[in-house]
Amino acid sequence: MPAPEQRRIIFKHIDESGYSNDLACYLKHGGYEVLKQAVTRPPQALIDEVKRSGLRGRGGAGFPCGVKWGLVDRRSGKPIYLIVNADESEPGTFKDRYLIHQDPHQLIEGTMISCFANNVTQAYIYIRGEFPHGARILGKAIAEARAANFVGPNILGTGYSCEIHIHRGAGAYICGEETGLIESLEGKRAYPRIKPPYFPAVLGLYQCPTIVNNVETLCHVKHIAEIGGEAFARIGTANNTGTRIFCVSGHVQRPGCYEFPTGTITMGQLLNEVCGGPLPGRKFKAVIPGGSSAKVLRFGERFKGRRKVGADLVDFDWGVEDLPMDFDSLALIGTMGGSGGVIVMDDSVNMVEALANINAFYAHESCGQCTPCREGSLWMKKLTTRMVHGPARAEDAALLKDVADQIPGRTICAFGEACAWPTQSFLAKFGDEFKNHHETKQVPKPTATAALV
Repeated sequence: MPAPEQRRIIFKHIDESGYSNDLACYLKHGGYEVLKQAVTRPPQALIDEVKRSGLRGRGGAGFPCGVKWGLVDRRSGKPIYLIVNADESEPGTFKDRYLIHQDPHQLIEGTMISCFANNVTQAYIYIRGEFPHGARILGKAIAEARAANFVGPNILGTGYSCEIHIHRGAGAYICGEETGLIESLEGKRAYPRIKPPYFPAVLGLYQCPTIVNNVETLCHVKHIAEIGGEAFARIGTANNTGTRIFCVSGHVQRPGCYEFPTGTITMGQLLNEVCGGPLPGRKFKAVIPGGSSAKVLRFGERFKGRRKVGADLVDFDWGVEDLPMDFDSLALIGTMGGSGGVIVMDDSVNMVEALANINAFYAHESCGQCTPCREGSLWMKKLTTRMVHGPARAEDAALLKDVADQIPGRTICAFGEACAWPTQSFLAKFGDEFKNHHETKQVPKPTATAALV
């Protein structure tokens, strides 16, 4: 079957000729009309629409947005905060930065609708430190929206007031984890909190109920408020509603961001038809479907089992090319949709070297709070560095697996799984490359630089 057409909802005006990121252009294209209608509705009605929509978080875990909002402690008497997670630190993911650069008012409008629905009067956009230009764009957009009375006191004469603040991070991957982000926003070291009791919906920012949503997720809220939850739920597939932005990078002819109804396009259609296939003379070897922490898939392997379709259980027999690109299908075969970062590797890639690169990243980004993660990520980095640069040992692959297996489930946050899953899956899918790698890496090869030293 040919690939379906893109359905650009979030990306509707991005890259459109003559479209700019200022308020005048956004208003010309119907901007803030949804907010004007939303603030006349009962807040609970907006929450119910989001629940009916089935919208799942687009930042990684895929947790239902409406359920998250429903968990907020509204009886405590404390203020409720909303935090926009614009940290986007997962390697292979670049959609949120693109949204911020090209269409910041869409994010602001979605944020303000979400704030009104949840009785939030103070919202924060936590933006990654490496996005200085994005922070400047957002600052200008918020100032424009405030001057037009879409942000700030007595919004649109309704008596409802809400302010948005920008907080720039310092460039730490761990701040993508919501409780680590909250600690950083409070001015502390970004150590993730123990859950329970520190669920953000109950004890979040300043120990108050807090909602943390991803940039793409909040942009979707605007469109749910416009068309209704039931109409949104008809886009995509059951339990995987709406559209999804896929960030495709690596060894394809047309890398970039693409928006499709969730679950309607397969991996093969995305990579071969939409992205133009492999580079000339190459073949696809591996793909990571949801950012670098998702488990890698090997082209040529098959997955068999049963899955639920409506009320029925049906058999499936998929190759990597056949995989529907939705949360549930990818979870069913042992990986995840994550942040939508699709990283493609062709047959020119040495998988040991690829894993060494990933392990170096995670060892650098571990916050160090939990011993299994702090020590385990560093040991994995040292092992794969030795395997790449020598002198490697025959037992290194087995030792690498043993270290990785000791980390998951033994840490406060999911970083333990994030750093262990690549190693576990690379070894499981490409074990022969790791077992045989020592034969060519017994002795470090001298370099010109080393000779000079």
